[in-house]
Amino acid sequence: MKKQKKEFKWFTIADYEKEQDYLREMHNHGWCFQKVNGLGMYHFEECEPADVIYQLDYNKKGLANKEEYVQLFEDCGWEYIQDFFGFSYFRKPIGIMNEEEGIFCDDASRLEFMKRILIGRMTPLLVLLFTIVIPQLITNGLLGNHSLSSFFLGMFTGILVGYLVVFIWYMKQYWNFKAKIYKE
Repeated sequence: MKKQKKEFKWFTIADYEKEQDYLREMHNHGWCFQKVNGLGMYHFEECEPADVIYQLDYNKKGLANKEEYVQLFEDCGWEYIQDFFGFSYFRKPIGIMNEEEGIFCDDASRLEFMKRILIGRMTPLLVLLFTIVIPQLITNGLLGNHSLSSFFLGMFTGILVGYLVVFIWYMKQYWNFKAKIYKE
């Protein structure tokens, strides 16, 4: 029976490339990615160390037609691993790749991927921000005068700051990449 390993890691939606690099590094060290769960727990199985490229895709239309979507990638040699919060995980040994092959063949398709993330993941965060977090900040800040209100004010302020940091970080990556593409 092969050894199993679990590691807790957390990547924001803006860190998908860091996540891909992390999974590749783990495989290089003899740990094959099996799955990730909602708590950020990555599950690995011991394997022969190998250089394997991991790629993530975010495509709700693809998931709506999952069989065809997965088959498309498998026809190109990518192994489907799992779906997690809208992201699909794929891997392919570097030995069977054509140079710097990836699931995105050009910068325009990578930009489209980032746009899908922006619409699919950031829009709901903004809705939550404006419908729950900011109203709670205003309500607890203006009307609250006891310790429980102070606790909630602090909690919602922390959530607001967290949302803003992730949003700004992702938008910065998106706009920088978009500017780079149109500059070339």
